[in-house]
Amino acid sequence: MDHWSAAAVAAVFIWLGMVLAISFLEAPLKFRAPGVTIPLGLGIGRLVFRALNTCEAILAAIVVVALVAGTPGTGVVVAVAVAIAALLAQVIGVRPALARRSDAVLADASQAEAGRSRAHYVYVVFEVVKVVALLFSGVLLLGF
Repeated sequence: MDHWSAAAVAAVFIWLGMVLAISFLEAPLKFRAPGVTIPLGLGIGRLVFRALNTCEAILAAIVVVALVAGTPGTGVVVAVAVAIAALLAQVIGVRPALARRSDAVLADASQAEAGRSRAHYVYVVFEVVKVVALLFSGVLLLGF
């Protein structure tokens, strides 16, 4: 494995680990912690997901640079492109709707009684797509 592939593997698996830890562990558990209200959880979530998306963009850039400098297979390029497309869809297409919804809940806590917004479920679907794409990317980069 050349150093470009090694850099891509490292960035892909760090990215995957961050998404799994934050989206599928921290986010759902935060609302079960004692004393965490919906407004407090939403405020924390906004900060955490903004930071996560920033880190994801940096890791995606590292992966792209490593793939451009290296000689990746078509499968790797496609899988990485799917992960990046899912991230862009989340940040550009879904997060604004989630921000509007959380603004409404923060302004009037009774809005939370309506349950999660459809945008939340769309965001989760993109997270699952991203996880699968990153897993495939990493495995393909390792040569399995």
